[in-house]
Amino acid sequence: MNRFEFCQARLGESESFVAKDRNIKLYDGDEKTSLEDGELVLTTHRLLWGRNGEIARGGNALSLRLKYIQTLGEEEASSMLFGRKKRIIVRLAGLLPDKAPGPMDHSCASFVKISGKNGVDPGFVHALHETVAAKIWLVSEGGSNERIQEAEPSKRVLRTGIVGIERKLVEKQKQTDDNISMAFKDLGKLMEMAKEMVAISKVVSTKIRERQGDISEDETVRFKSYLMSLGIDDPVTRDGTRSNSEYFMKLSQQLCEMLLDPISEAGGMMSLADVYCRVNRARGLELLSPEDLLEACKLLIGPIKLREFPSGAMVLQLENHDDELVSRETTELAKKNTSISADELARVVGISLLLANERLLAAERLGQLCRDESIEGLRFYPNLFLK
Repeated sequence: MNRFEFCQARLGESESFVAKDRNIKLYDGDEKTSLEDGELVLTTHRLLWGRNGEIARGGNALSLRLKYIQTLGEEEASSMLFGRKKRIIVRLAGLLPDKAPGPMDHSCASFVKISGKNGVDPGFVHALHETVAAKIWLVSEGGSNERIQEAEPSKRVLRTGIVGIERKLVEKQKQTDDNISMAFKDLGKLMEMAKEMVAISKVVSTKIRERQGDISEDETVRFKSYLMSLGIDDPVTRDGTRSNSEYFMKLSQQLCEMLLDPISEAGGMMSLADVYCRVNRARGLELLSPEDLLEACKLLIGPIKLREFPSGAMVLQLENHDDELVSRETTELAKKNTSISADELARVVGISLLLANERLLAAERLGQLCRDESIEGLRFYPNLFLK
């Protein structure tokens, strides 16, 4: 303990904070001391020990310069209250000529022990090993050849340690910044192209509506190529309508035209979540809010209608969708496989898990399937009571 010095808990000019641990006790060799339940702070140059709150306020503390540390070891200790824990053994070099006054003037021990109520935090121990190995304090003392090695004739790099880690982090941050800058440059080009796409689509749609002028061949080719990306040639927007009612009515008509084929291909039914993703992907920049989509779906008239299941799930389905026919098909699959679950039906038919579950529940309501709930989950069996 005679290597410790009294100090003010303030960082030096070239000193940096590394790690901290609480409820730390210090030993002078194997002997206990009165230095218990304090905070231990590791910096790039020192170990600082102080009473709780003193270090944070920049108050009085004890300091051990890391240049004293020769080796670090561990020992296992047992306690009636806290069980087995590890202590850190810090073996120290002899006194330096410029050593300041401390809590002890003389000590027979050439090592100190660091202990905690539940042992020393492993992260703190790892940081202590790395910091001692890095020997950063040598930089502020004029440098040392022990910390550097030749990589190229004109280039020298730091060895692994705190400084090496910091340098890698800085390089990684710089690379990330460069990547982000490049990505935003590409994004800027994309936005410029998107503006051109929207401008041309508005010009062409205006000419079609007003039946004025001719569309050049170049405009036609470019317009068709853009429409393949946009999906919808002239999306309905609030700015293009005179009122909310007109906006939702036109939007519902456009949804009906757009979704008729996809819903037919999906088996006559599509969840509202899938509809939302498909519509916004097709609209490009003119995105719809979930509220606007729902209001437009409520006004659907024609081959598609909005349906809400007893579970609360909402779907768009074809007007000619027959629950009894779909339930019979679902029952046949259950008979073929003896039983069936929602995920198995979704995989076989190629629909979402939500729709598969609703199909099974619909067949159950019609009396064609019976459920079996167990620790393995919910399965449905053909209703043998009908026979």
